[in-house]
Amino acid sequence: MLMRYQRPKGTADILPGDSQTWQFVEATARQLFANYRFEEIRTPMFENFEVFSRTSGDTSDIVTKEMYDFKDKGDRHLSLRPEGTAGVVRAFVENKLYGPETQKPYKVYYMGPMFRYERPQSGRQRQFHQIGVEAFGSDAPELDVEVIALGMNLLSKLGLTHLRLALNTLGDKETRDNYRQALIDFLEPHFDELSDDSKVRLHKNPLRVLDSKDKHDQEIVVDAPSILDFLTPDATAHFDRVKASLDALGIAYDVDATMVRGLDYYNHTIFEIMADSPALGEGYTTVLAGGRYNGLVEELGGPDMPGVGFGLGVERLVLLMQAEKVAIPNDHPLDVYVVGIGDDTSLETLKLVQAIRQAGLTADRDYLSRKPKAQFKTANRLNAAYTLTIGDQELANQTANLKSMATGEEVSVPLADIYQDFQNVVATQFTAK
Repeated sequence: MLMRYQRPKGTADILPGDSQTWQFVEATARQLFANYRFEEIRTPMFENFEVFSRTSGDTSDIVTKEMYDFKDKGDRHLSLRPEGTAGVVRAFVENKLYGPETQKPYKVYYMGPMFRYERPQSGRQRQFHQIGVEAFGSDAPELDVEVIALGMNLLSKLGLTHLRLALNTLGDKETRDNYRQALIDFLEPHFDELSDDSKVRLHKNPLRVLDSKDKHDQEIVVDAPSILDFLTPDATAHFDRVKASLDALGIAYDVDATMVRGLDYYNHTIFEIMADSPALGEGYTTVLAGGRYNGLVEELGGPDMPGVGFGLGVERLVLLMQAEKVAIPNDHPLDVYVVGIGDDTSLETLKLVQAIRQAGLTADRDYLSRKPKAQFKTANRLNAAYTLTIGDQELANQTANLKSMATGEEVSVPLADIYQDFQNVVATQFTAK
């Protein structure tokens, strides 16, 4: 008995029907990114392990629990990429895209699969897909806001209506050093009550305790000091300009002082854009998130170069779009179905569909040797705009019958005209296409 193979746990087959939604998301993103002057970058799906361990932080869930890492045949320690930013930063440094001749800010976007070993659930897979943007070379708070506005704009264009922007700042190094100590002082008396993960993180990176998913940890940190009380004047000024710029653009936001994000490289502005879909019944769920990461370029061997960006999860986005019943445009309607009557017409119908496609239209024909009635039923089911029918008599006369499916109007057309300029034939033979 032959084995029946199944896809690996935590992966999904994106089938025709669903893939149209994915193509719509990607095409909409590409167009909008072009409006904001972001160019596409494509990086490898695996990198040296250190690219992710150095940037994500050795206490992050990604590094400690979720990374797909392995040794190759040359004993090199590699990782499938768990997120997009680190690889883009590595490419930015390696290709010296920070030089004086490069336009600043240097703005790029990416889209593609990422990999994390975690428990699969709705909208969260082991192979998942992200779309993201990165902008390097400017410290301006207004660039933070451009990236946030781009994210809000993208989700709106994709049909999501119930959006909420959560905003916070992680300040500069002095801010975090002072806050880190205050947080340790607050958490140490609760050490025995903390989850095992939070006990490990307490002295290595106490901010990650704020991000714990453990219910008891969450109860403890409710009364923790707020980072907003430890901002330096510079950090306060940056955050104030971000908020003022969002106000100027009419973008509503909620400041959430407990939000820290799951990766260690963030500083200053961080944000999450959440969507609420009553149809899914989950309340607000984060679909796009990011922030500023000054210092990350330097961490990977480049100069001191600021950066800011976001990433969105496509699987979760598509679930929300489906729940909201977002209409996906049909970009490939069937223009012409060619009906062949009799075996002798098969070669001619093959030439006709090829000629119609080369004229820039979509065309199809029967490949199952079916009767004419079945072929016409297929043309109807596929919503073909026209049928082009050829039988033995038409073959002898070197003509074909062209019919408008909308009006029922039918005309006889010389094959030579079809091969020369089919679009002109349609335009001249019918008053309406």
